[in-house]
Amino acid sequence: MTITVSAKTDDPKEIREVKPEIVSDVWARASWEEFLALAEEPSLDKAKFYYDQHLMRIEMSPVGPIHAHENGVVYKVISVFAAFAGICIYEYLNCSFRKTGNAEFQPDMVFYIGTDLKIPPRNNAPVDLNEFDLPTLVVEISATTIQEDLGYKRLLYERLGIQEYWAVNASTSEIFAFAIADGHSGRITQSQVLKGLDISKVEEALHLSYAQNDGEITKWIFQTFAKSPTES
Repeated sequence: MTITVSAKTDDPKEIREVKPEIVSDVWARASWEEFLALAEEPSLDKAKFYYDQHLMRIEMSPVGPIHAHENGVVYKVISVFAAFAGICIYEYLNCSFRKTGNAEFQPDMVFYIGTDLKIPPRNNAPVDLNEFDLPTLVVEISATTIQEDLGYKRLLYERLGIQEYWAVNASTSEIFAFAIADGHSGRITQSQVLKGLDISKVEEALHLSYAQNDGEITKWIFQTFAKSPTES
């Protein structure tokens, strides 16, 4: 998709200054200043922004029901598991995280897991990663861009030092979960930051959601983890 950004001037005749066209949903070279100007452009307030060492990505594709629904299922599994396991967790959906001059990301959901973390305040500004801790777990949901999530975005999260990253393929209900350490990632079958949570349980909930309504899925999640998170 190609988008044209325009901005009103203070001219009473409302002459518009038209900025260059931007190709969305691809990685393109840009300085931090160029990226920031676009990220703060009011007409792009619905877009998602990513930046990694002179490469930027602006996502403008609409979010369909499959993406939105899988997002909700994954969120419920993580939240309920953490509740029954007694894990301290803070959840943020579609929040922007910024390391000035270096990186920015806006995943579907992130989780701060554990105590003694410097979590961001409740305001409308992107989270300043020079001041606050990185999230512990980052989750990206994709119906059409899973290769992108497994490629550039995974490299971005590796470089920043996110502890765990999940890329969820909404089309197949498959989850690619990675533990990250020392700038490298390796695929895992059990979460390292949510001790005792098998990735297969999250995938099972996603598969069940095709045949059951949300009330039934939520009941299944509660029953599964109420037994004992480590015995489910």
